Parts: sequence; C-alpha cells; structure tokens
Amino acid sequence: MATDDNLKRRSFLKAAGGATAAATLAGCTGDGEGDATTTEETTESGGTTEESDETTEESQSSGGTLTFARGNDSGTLDFQNTTSGEDAKVTNQIYDGLIEFEPGETSLKAGLATEWNVEGKTVSLTLREGVKFHNGDEFTAEDYVATYRRFVDEDYKHYPGTKYASAYGPYALGNWISSVSKEGTYEVAIELNKPYAPILKNLAMFCSKVHSLSAIEKYGKDLAKNPVGTGPFKFESWDTGNQRIRLSANDDYWGEEKAKVDELVFTAVGQNSSRAQTLVSGGADIIDGLGAQSSKVVENSDKAELLEMPGINVGYMAFNMSKFEPFRKKKVRQAVNYAINTKAIVNTIFKGIASEASQPIPSSVMGYNENIDPYPQDQEKAQKLLEEAGHGDGFEFELATFKNPRTYNPSPVQAAQTVKSNLKEVGITVNIKQMPFNPFLDYTNNYKHDACFLGWMTDNGDPDNFYYALLHPGVDRSAVPDGQDWINPDNHDNVNTLDAAAWANTDFMKLTEEGQSTYKTSERKPKYQKAAEIFHEECPWVAMDHAKILRGVRENVKGYTVAPIGGPFLNLVSLEQ
Repeated sequence: MATDDNLKRRSFLKAAGGATAAATLAGCTGDGEGDATTTEETTESGGTTEESDETTEESQSSGGTLTFARGNDSGTLDFQNTTSGEDAKVTNQIYDGLIEFEPGETSLKAGLATEWNVEGKTVSLTLREGVKFHNGDEFTAEDYVATYRRFVDEDYKHYPGTKYASAYGPYALGNWISSVSKEGTYEVAIELNKPYAPILKNLAMFCSKVHSLSAIEKYGKDLAKNPVGTGPFKFESWDTGNQRIRLSANDDYWGEEKAKVDELVFTAVGQNSSRAQTLVSGGADIIDGLGAQSSKVVENSDKAELLEMPGINVGYMAFNMSKFEPFRKKKVRQAVNYAINTKAIVNTIFKGIASEASQPIPSSVMGYNENIDPYPQDQEKAQKLLEEAGHGDGFEFELATFKNPRTYNPSPVQAAQTVKSNLKEVGITVNIKQMPFNPFLDYTNNYKHDACFLGWMTDNGDPDNFYYALLHPGVDRSAVPDGQDWINPDNHDNVNTLDAAAWANTDFMKLTEEGQSTYKTSERKPKYQKAAEIFHEECPWVAMDHAKILRGVRENVKGYTVAPIGGPFLNLVSLEQ
C-alpha cells in the first residue's frame, strides 16, 4: 500500500505491449520451484488472532449494521483509480479477483477463477461459472479481458487516461504481461514477457479485481463513484460530506461466505484517540489505525478487545537525491542514519507497537538478511562522516510528513520532531512540513520534498513488492548516468515514483530484476539478501520500523480476522445481538 490514495504519480514503466500507465501505487508474496508451477508459498502464514472461528448459527445470520471506523475517507471506489489502502478497504468488499488471499494468511485461494497453472511464460485460468455482477450481468472471460485492457492499454477505447489509471496497472500487470486473451467463455490465457515469479499473487492484489464490461461501458470514469462488482457487499451510497460509505449485503453472492450483516458502513474519524473512544462508546464496531496511546484505550475497555499480529510493512524516511544535492553523497546519508535514534522512536514514541527496521522487508518475508542490524545512534560517527563529506558545518533541509497516523508510522509528527532534535545535535537543521495525507502524496509524487516520511504495507508479501516497488527507479540500467546512483525524474518518461529517493544503484537494480525472473525460491532468496546488503551500505532511506497490525473490536463482534494482506474480510463478521 502503499503509499496511499488515488493521487497519481508519473507513469511507472512502459508495458511491453505498448500501453503506458501513470501514477502511483497503494500499499505482497511468495513463489515456487520449477518451470511449470502454480508457485509455492514462501511467506509464513499470518494466522488469525480471533479466539475461535466458531460462531452460533444465530450470530452468523444476526444481520444488523456493522460500522468500520478508519482515519480517512476514500478518494475513489474504483480499484483501478487508486493506490490507497483506505480505498481498498471498501473496494475489497464490493469486488472479487480471479485469485484471492486466504483470510489472515498470505496463501492463495480460488476467487473468480477456480483453477490456474503457470508454465514458463503462460498463465492459464479456468473461470467460475454462474457468477453474477451486482447489475445482474453474468461474469465471463470478456469481463476480465476488458478489465485488464482498461487498466493498461492506452489504445483501448475504454482506457480512462494516464491521469486516472493508477501505476498499479503497469506495476502489477502491464509490465509483465504481453497479452490477455479469451480462450473460451470461461477460459483466460495470460502471456508473460518473461517468467515472472510474483504473477499469481499480483493477480490477488486489490488492484486486480474484476469490473463488469457493461459497467465499464456505462460509467467510464464514473465507476469511481458507481462501483459494480461481484463481491459480498453492494454499493448503496457515499456521503462525502460526512465521510460515510454505505454498503448492503449481496444476497446473490456466489461464495459460500455470504455477508452475515445486512449493512456495512465505513466512516472516518481522523484522530486515533477519538476513534478509540468511538469504539468504546459503541459508535463503531471495528476500528483500525491505532497508535500506542489509543490502543491502550481499547485494551483498558471492558467493551472492546485489542487484536494484533505482526505486519508485513515498513516505515522509512527517504532522501530525495534528485532535488537535494547533499543527499547524493553516501557519507551524508550514512551520517543521518547514525544521527537518528530509530530505537528511541520505535520504543518511546511508537511504544512497542513496532520493531526497529534494518532493511526494507520484515523477517517474515523471504529474502530477509539476518546478518544486518539497524544503524545504532552514534553522533560522533555521524559528525565524522559529515566532515569527510564536506558538510562538517551541517546544512538545512525540509522533512515532509503526513499529519494523520499510518500503520507504519503511528505518530508521524512526534517522530519528525525526534528526527529534528537528533540532527540538530550534529549541526543539521530540519524544517518540518506537515500536510494532510492526500496533498502530501501529491507533493512527494512530484519529488518536491527534500526528505519525507513514507511507508509501505505489502500488497502480496513478496520481496519484489518491497525491493522493486520502492527502490527500483523504473528505468533501464543503461539510462542511469555513469558515475551516478540516482536519476533526475524529469529526464525520463517512465519513472517509478514510489522510489521517492530517486535512487538508481545499477547493482541493486540488476539483483531485483533477476529476482523476478525465476520461480525458484532457492535462486531468488540470495539475490534479495544481497540487495539488502547494498541497501544497508548505500542507505537511500533511514529504515525506521516494521509495525504490528492493531485493530479494535467491540465485544459483540464475532468472526473478525486480522489480515496482513487483503481484506478486511467483513463478510465473515457477525454481530451478536
């Protein structure tokens, strides 16, 4: 997720078929062995923190209105128009994908496709029969072909434009796929440009859901406020003034797990503490986006329970090498890493709801390098490195940060103030620029920052979803100027703007490209471990933390599963009367 929202970045790589997609990504997953494979899982199952999956028949059909409170309203209800995890929380209720993640796990299960196979560069899928969209249309291969083309094919008559279609189109699909074809009413063939390890999990990502062809034709860009899916909930209304989205149960849902409540409401409560109080007082049934203090409010209540599990995410501070010249020097970046007390940020500000990061991926993801430790705070070493880099007298830069908490940075303003205080000790002046989240993303998407806080909540649990997604510039290695380890985004048409550092280390780029091109975990794993070593030495970021997933749940809520990927799986939830 990572970054969030439907604000667009520049185009992220040109798809091999000639389609170009623009904009940004939201904010993961495994692979397998051999040439013919459906890929084996390489990430540990997240499991569930729910005490029991058992509920009474009465609670399963209890009906009522389930209210989910979060920090921000949606920006769009079209999964092809967003990079936002907030948007995905809603669209995941309305839409289904060909392949889905198991609730609470990183493994895959059948969705709108019942069978699939990957052999070399060909993915074959058999589609589910008898599925109806919310408008009554039957789901067929034509719907998926139209969905794919609308996302990545600029020559397609229903392509909504580069300012509308998010960068997830090329990132998850278009860059790797040369064609998608209907092989029969319920058969689809996907041809890849080359073997691509994460393809099945990319098909399970929130951006890979399926639109109705007739809805595409009828609504065009207005799908952003008129979603038509096959999912367990149907869209009813969106009160943007009060930031409330109302869905109703889809009684004709094809799956076994039909919605157990009559109505689902998403509402926005900006402050963590206010959201926690809303839960305790009964104004919400489930809440997310909790920080250290607000989680204590839930934990100490006899009306609600705090659920948690390790997250597959990362929070970090990116150095924009394309704009701020001192950050182009490795010793300056290393000095800042040594100067900042990330341990104190995690333990004192985040108060135990996160662990310190040493590399982009957490330990649960394949390719984690056990031999790398976080940078310790060492002001003496920081000062020495600054002097060696020609900046012994320090310098001044702007640190852009969002105001509202995110899972990967639950206290961004306090964390920014700590960074400012730490760097002042070595002569560096930090000017903090606080912004609401949507304008903040627009700002960083266009490389206006000197440095910025960002984070990523994995889409599929694969190391590629961190290393390539966040740190590959999206240009050919030959396009990186000799003697540079950064690029100027303005000089390239197709830039991965998730690489907020504009970092372009060709050795690192080569490793991540090779990591994509084999299905064998035994070959992929050492490449990502080596990539972690390069990252740690070159430090295009200050890697800060890997945060836990925290949810507050009312005592009458049954069947809710905390999920590291996908979801929330709210069709499984019932309300005890």
